[in-house]
Amino acid sequence: MSRNKRVADSPVAQFIMITIGAVIAAIGLQLFLVPNEILDGGVIGLSIIFSEMTPLSLSVFIVLLNIPFLFLGYKRLGLKFTVEALYGILVLSVATKFFERFDVVTHDLFLATIIGAVVLGVGVGLVIRTGGALDGTEILAILISKRRPISVGQIVMIMNVFIFTLAGLLVFTWETTFYSMITYFIASKVIDMVVEGLDESLSVMIISDRADELARGFIDEIGRGVTFLRGEGAFTTDTKKVIYTVVDRLEMARIRTIIRNVDPDAFVVVQRVNEISGSNFEKEGH
Repeated sequence: MSRNKRVADSPVAQFIMITIGAVIAAIGLQLFLVPNEILDGGVIGLSIIFSEMTPLSLSVFIVLLNIPFLFLGYKRLGLKFTVEALYGILVLSVATKFFERFDVVTHDLFLATIIGAVVLGVGVGLVIRTGGALDGTEILAILISKRRPISVGQIVMIMNVFIFTLAGLLVFTWETTFYSMITYFIASKVIDMVVEGLDESLSVMIISDRADELARGFIDEIGRGVTFLRGEGAFTTDTKKVIYTVVDRLEMARIRTIIRNVDPDAFVVVQRVNEISGSNFEKEGH
């Protein structure tokens, strides 16, 4: 481990950031959205629906409904991610239970939608930026996308259309259901802003004197294959290995951590990928 490793990258700091993010997300849910019958997508949305239909609270369903997704993602994403995701989900559950006792900030549906979505998006974004997750549906979407010619974003959207339709039919009015769709859209954009444009797939190019060590870390800890390119400095004429790989949303935070641990001085370029073709990436990674 590099002696230059920043405190912000330590396990304690990561869990602190996950805690802060989960608490902020709970504030958005319990002080703005849920009391106004507005829901978010994914597991959180399903949890709100089930809590309205049964005597059990939202906090209970947040844990119960996420557990199967964590089991599904364990092999693909590893123990470290699973532990961090489980911790974030537990904090979110406890925080939503705590904030139940507070009065709703506003009953104006428009204000509740806008403010609640922004607050929720900031919280979830902080957790994802740290390397964790609060919603298991995205884990499932990533696993499905590896085996089917459909993107993570498309899978998540299909799931959420089903969830919002279910809410409109079973528990809420169609008016609040439409507000919920707006909430999901705003929250997703805020999440992207918080995590610096995190998208479904990102291409990463790294120039480092410790390229072999970095590549081994990506393969062993994330399960991503890498490609070595040969680079030559125009001024120095020195040749170096250039690492190239493509990763998904949840893996980028772990890529950053490995780089900071192995070679914090590495030159890194990250770009969004709008389209990927080739069965190797879809099934096993680049």
